[in-house]
Amino acid sequence: MSELHIVIMAGGIGSRLWPLSTPQYPKQFVDVLNCGKTLIQSTVERFLPLCPIENIWVVTSKQYESIVKEQLPDLPLEHILLEPVGRNTAPCIAYACRKIALHHPGASVVVTPSDALVLEKAKYVDIVRTALDFIEASDENRIVTIGIEANRPETGYGYICASDPVKSRIVKVNRFCEKPNLETAKAYLEEGNYFWNAGVFIWKVQTILSELRRHAPQISSVMDSLEEYLYTEQEQARLDELFPTCEKISIDYAVMEKSEHIYVIAEDLGWSDLGTWASLQQYRKESGSVELHDCKDCICAIEEGQRLIAIGLNNYIVAVKDGKILICPESREQEIKNFV
Repeated sequence: MSELHIVIMAGGIGSRLWPLSTPQYPKQFVDVLNCGKTLIQSTVERFLPLCPIENIWVVTSKQYESIVKEQLPDLPLEHILLEPVGRNTAPCIAYACRKIALHHPGASVVVTPSDALVLEKAKYVDIVRTALDFIEASDENRIVTIGIEANRPETGYGYICASDPVKSRIVKVNRFCEKPNLETAKAYLEEGNYFWNAGVFIWKVQTILSELRRHAPQISSVMDSLEEYLYTEQEQARLDELFPTCEKISIDYAVMEKSEHIYVIAEDLGWSDLGTWASLQQYRKESGSVELHDCKDCICAIEEGQRLIAIGLNNYIVAVKDGKILICPESREQEIKNFV
């Protein structure tokens, strides 16, 4: 196996889970499951069977630098990459992979979000290894994305349409699909070859740089201007100047939907992006004292030592943290981010 590097994207603000997640301290840095670890700590731990922490990189916002250092004290300081502004995932990935390629031109790379839950950790490691073997077995450009077996018509996830519905085997991707409405999601489930998009990508570092140059030339041009300053004292200052000029675009739009070299390996991994209160409630160990009287299908999240009494509520979210209080119908939780 080629030298492996992991890029963890940790710049999101997690606004849908306010007040548990705030722009000042977003969910990837919070123990939202009350399991004793934050989500980014769990993400790093998930990859340690594949590579040492010295080969792990975190791309995050400048305002979260001290949090990353505190939560990941063994991570090399030069592997904490600080975006001056958020420009979505394509510029973030381009920057990290350009740095890796400069010192490790033959490396393979796994790119992953920092804030997802994976219960089947051993199975996850196995399919990442399978994907790495696949990309390294050929001189052709190959990109593998991880799909999650859909077990319900979920409208909150993007989908990957695979050329074959078989799990645990690498197949070509037909297309990427945006978050569907309920009827479309039901149709995807019935067809059987649609998988949830986990936002995890595996490639050789030279492959993604080539694909970015072909499909996202503006971003590649910005990285060209930055390259001579990488690993120098001027890097952050030049990044602060150049990075905001990058096109604001996701890697899905910039490369995945355009490239002819995309494959998927799908599996049931006990995965969730923990992007909604309902998904969080499914896995969270509750703290504090919650008393529900004449209530139905409510989600409550409070801190240790707090007491919550709710009477006569149906399908409501009630969350309290650090003096901040959320009371919201579950049907309107997508509006939370509009007020944070």
